[in-house]
Amino acid sequence: MNTEAPQVRTARRLVVNADDFGRSSSINEAVQQAHTRGILTTASLMVNEPAAADAVRRAHEHPSLGVGLHLTLLLGRAALPAHRIPGLIQPNGGFRSGPVAAGLRFFFLRSLREQLRAELHEQFRRFRETGLVLDHVNGHLHLHLHPVVLDLLMQDAAVLGCTRVRLTHDPLGLNLAIARGHLAYRFSHALIYRVLSARARRAFARQGIRHTRQVFGLLQNARVDEAYVLRLLPRLPPGDSELYSHPSLEDFRHELEALVSPAVGQAVQQLGLHLIRYQDL
Repeated sequence: MNTEAPQVRTARRLVVNADDFGRSSSINEAVQQAHTRGILTTASLMVNEPAAADAVRRAHEHPSLGVGLHLTLLLGRAALPAHRIPGLIQPNGGFRSGPVAAGLRFFFLRSLREQLRAELHEQFRRFRETGLVLDHVNGHLHLHLHPVVLDLLMQDAAVLGCTRVRLTHDPLGLNLAIARGHLAYRFSHALIYRVLSARARRAFARQGIRHTRQVFGLLQNARVDEAYVLRLLPRLPPGDSELYSHPSLEDFRHELEALVSPAVGQAVQQLGLHLIRYQDL
């Protein structure tokens, strides 16, 4: 929801998103199934990955699926050639794999900033070439909230057409009430993203960027299963929220099964939840 909106929404509306669209045919097929048979409303496209063209084809065949840009600056392929961004990629043409090391390099090496800007612009350009409407923007491993990356995005938001962005804030109190285990991961990520999202919220307000109030899935770390979703839905706070997952026919099949679960679909109906896309904010 736009934080500048003059009145607060009381209806509970939910964006249900799949990350990593385009990374593999297995993920693409799971996204299609979750949308046509389940509650999935949007997907975030990795424009540089091997199955991106297949993902774009499927998206055009299902125009009710909102498709956004999943900006990738680590653990993936670069859009630009090595000579354009030598400080960002490894000799094999891929980004570095360590998020902490990459984040520190982005922050302390000012020489990388124009390379980052160039790569961001190229990924937006590739998305425009798909002919799809840009539903939203987020980042692989939420790197779009990195202070340097976020500043670059906000500086160029108007040129890039960046108007709706994920504000990754998964409320710890609610997560503790409905999930168990992995406490070190959950507490550490809740703290990190509380700080990052607070900074991003102010930046979004200045730019008029629309976003949901909270984003669920971060503290689950690929454990968005049917039981979790059924516990979450009755506790959704008023206003606009996002639930994201990583459905796949292989590694995360339990997340696909949660999205197509008849019990989950029935809960959405009984609770009167409105399933929306980012473009509906």
